[in-house]
Amino acid sequence: MEILVAVLAFAGALLAAIATVALVRRIAEETEGWLVAWVVAAAALCVALGTVGVGYLVGFGTWTFKIYQLTGSFIAPLWLAIGLIQLLATKVPAKFAAWLFCIAFTVVGTVIFLLDPVLAPESMGKALPAASAHWSFAVPYLLVGVHAIAVLIMLGAMLVAGLRWRSGDDLDTDNLHATLVIAPSGIALVGALRFTVPGVFTTALLLVAAAAVWYCVLRPLAPYDDEEEESAIKDEQWDRPSTGRRAAPEPVAPAQPRRSGLGDLVAEYRGEAPQPNPFEAGPATGYIMANGADPLYGAPQTGPQHQTGSHSRPDYPMPTPMPTPAPPPMPVTGAMPATGVVYPGADLSYTPQPHQQAQAASSRPSPSIYGLLTVFTIMDGSGDVFDRLADETVEAVRRGEPDTLIYACHAVKSAPLQRIVYELYRDEVAYTDHQRQPHVERFVNERQMMVLATNVIELNVQAAKVVPLPTALF
Repeated sequence: MEILVAVLAFAGALLAAIATVALVRRIAEETEGWLVAWVVAAAALCVALGTVGVGYLVGFGTWTFKIYQLTGSFIAPLWLAIGLIQLLATKVPAKFAAWLFCIAFTVVGTVIFLLDPVLAPESMGKALPAASAHWSFAVPYLLVGVHAIAVLIMLGAMLVAGLRWRSGDDLDTDNLHATLVIAPSGIALVGALRFTVPGVFTTALLLVAAAAVWYCVLRPLAPYDDEEEESAIKDEQWDRPSTGRRAAPEPVAPAQPRRSGLGDLVAEYRGEAPQPNPFEAGPATGYIMANGADPLYGAPQTGPQHQTGSHSRPDYPMPTPMPTPAPPPMPVTGAMPATGVVYPGADLSYTPQPHQQAQAASSRPSPSIYGLLTVFTIMDGSGDVFDRLADETVEAVRRGEPDTLIYACHAVKSAPLQRIVYELYRDEVAYTDHQRQPHVERFVNERQMMVLATNVIELNVQAAKVVPLPTALF
């Protein structure tokens, strides 16, 4: 029987040591009062169980009896109870008062245990000695006091945790779970130490108390799953530091699109210098209405510049131009001032008059124009499929949406997994009509399996220069 109890005690000591190491690792990540208290309790249980195992193998003596009584009967119940106060208390003064009392009581009690003489140590054998038979006057009263305090604290902790759980959140549920594991095992341990029970049951209850601490470390008080997922995402694009169990995540700002080479239109809209060569901005597909209507200023143009080759729109009605006398050609003596839109087929040798330059310079886009800039981050390997889907969508928009002024899909040279769609509409009504088109619904549905993230930016056009895009020759 002694061998069986010794094996049980050593197994419990090993389990308590594992719980102590786990708690110390948790303290390195987050410093909490209940963690510190239960580290002391788990370490005391480890020493007590190890001492019990040695006593059952070689027999108990003065110091094995003192160490077992000090750690298992005095320190472990007291610090388990103080840990519950640190777990459930919400006021700093209450926690601080608990710390002062526990530390002072532990120091004074340890001195009393070490100095108080043990009665009849020669009568001890390989069975667990009874405390009442070997202590003198001081220690029994000290043990009565600490056991009464521990039991009252544990009963009160269960009551408080249950009341908070009824109207609390997930954290209160975790606290109730921990309290219902620690408090009953601690009360049972105190009962076994106070009353005469077989040594195997006392050893088993010491082991149960150590297992309760270990269980609370691994299960109900472990970090939440969502915090672990956030820490994994943090390496990619999020930054959400957390301190403590109730730490709130920092608000995450939406990712801003990179500079993507949208050509002169976006460059002038941002107040930046235009790209010197539009063909170096990366592959792009899109269309700009060039059927005789100025897409931004809303006024139909006249003259031969309406015939723009592949950009002509025979299905879009064009107003009959009024006959106006052609201005006399003038030689170009310097750089032509940029005063507006230059259309294919225009006479570049013609220099506008000063009043015409002022009128063109003062022109502004229609205030009803509605714009969007959408940045897509696509999955690796989906670029070709996404581009084909975008090409088909752009072609359908070009054929059937006269009020869509610009609809262009851009690739980004510095970010191969990004696509940017730039859209301009005559007004929000045109945008609403665009969203109802079957080809747009197909684009939205089929791209979902290829897109990881989407960022949409609404635009108000303030100034712009738009010319028909050059088309591929082959």
